[in-house]
Amino acid sequence: MRKARRSILLAAILISLTAITYKVTDILRRVHKEIKATPMKALDYLPESSLRLKEFHRAKIEDGRKVWELFGDEASYFKEQKEALIKKPRFYYYDKKGEVAETIGNEALLYLNEKELERMELHGDVQVTFQGYILKSEQANYLPAKDQIVLPNRTTVVGEGIELEGARMEVEIEDKKVRLVRAVKSKIEPEKLAKKKNSPSSAAPIGG
Repeated sequence: MRKARRSILLAAILISLTAITYKVTDILRRVHKEIKATPMKALDYLPESSLRLKEFHRAKIEDGRKVWELFGDEASYFKEQKEALIKKPRFYYYDKKGEVAETIGNEALLYLNEKELERMELHGDVQVTFQGYILKSEQANYLPAKDQIVLPNRTTVVGEGIELEGARMEVEIEDKKVRLVRAVKSKIEPEKLAKKKNSPSSAAPIGG
């Protein structure tokens, strides 16, 4: 009788362990699928003691195409606010032709909704490299819904044959347009600018 009870107990334990293993595997499978669909969701599964990450990297893939990619030396995530602070961010936006707009700064603040990145603000020594131009300012905001980078503070633009300065700048990434708003100052070297426009890889148009 004692052996029979021991066998029954062992069988019950094995059945319980099998059920637990299956449940854990199923949960991990669903979590992996969810993170693959929305990479930023990975931050929600961090335990409270692991809210600081080293060598941060996230990317958005849409219909097999990489839309954007973000690297950082360090990331801190705040669950209640749905925000993440990235140190030394390097942000790359890839348009449909595979061309890249690169933005760097001292830190980035990410605002997240339930599914993905809602807005990103980069602060401190911000530099945007786009279509042969280098844009410099103290802040740049990436708005995914509009495929737009907005530099709300005074910004300088340097390209071959042209130097511009304005109180605000808007970059339409897919349309490849750079627009300066208010208090625009310019310095143009017509010969260099004409040469740049005639080259196969001419830069994006700029509007005041």
